[in-house]
Amino acid sequence: MENNQLSLHDLLDDLESVIDSGERQAWAEGCARALGLGGIAVSLWRGDELVWFSDDISARLEDLQFTLGEGPGLTAERDIGAVPYQVVDVHGLFDEQWPQFTLGAEALGVAAVFVWPVRIGAVPIGTLTGYRSTPGPLSERQAADGLLVADALASQVLAWRPQRPASHDGPGAAGTVDLHRAEVHQATGVLSVRLGVPVAEALVRLRAQAFAAGRPLADVAREIIKRELPA
Repeated sequence: MENNQLSLHDLLDDLESVIDSGERQAWAEGCARALGLGGIAVSLWRGDELVWFSDDISARLEDLQFTLGEGPGLTAERDIGAVPYQVVDVHGLFDEQWPQFTLGAEALGVAAVFVWPVRIGAVPIGTLTGYRSTPGPLSERQAADGLLVADALASQVLAWRPQRPASHDGPGAAGTVDLHRAEVHQATGVLSVRLGVPVAEALVRLRAQAFAAGRPLADVAREIIKRELPA
């Protein structure tokens, strides 16, 4: 797929065909370029599950918010205001609001973040988050086009389920709609039983462990699960 030669309208028309063709990452990258963004990601269920992303930075930015429990995606879910929710300068405007997220985003080279609601009808089910490496707002056209992408993805990420993992973009890979954080949920359950605490508290402890170690949450979760497996 030559996404660099396709308009956003063409990309949206091609969405259903790319889902089963193994070109999900290329499609997402093309949408990001059409929107003037470095990358995009979709998270559902109040940020608990990352289901679609174009590149490593997009995924790590979503994982950062999930680990810290702070950031523009989580704020946008609570603040039904202007669409999209625009963080035009991560450092200059929001370092006090999300101090740890700001540091993490800057370390990833992210300077601006934009969040659109992903909705089924009037019901919000998640967010589409885009980032740029330079500060500044979106144009009116980019803001409107991002909502078109969010609406197009809403039904697809809920309706489509893989029959078998693709050889080049299976679970955890860019473009996937497999459950990205399945191991996090499994590890949370393990900690809940091991420590005798509620699941919510176990997730907080897991997040804190990952943050303190400066490691991806999924990596820490994977180690916890591995220790539970028989040798």
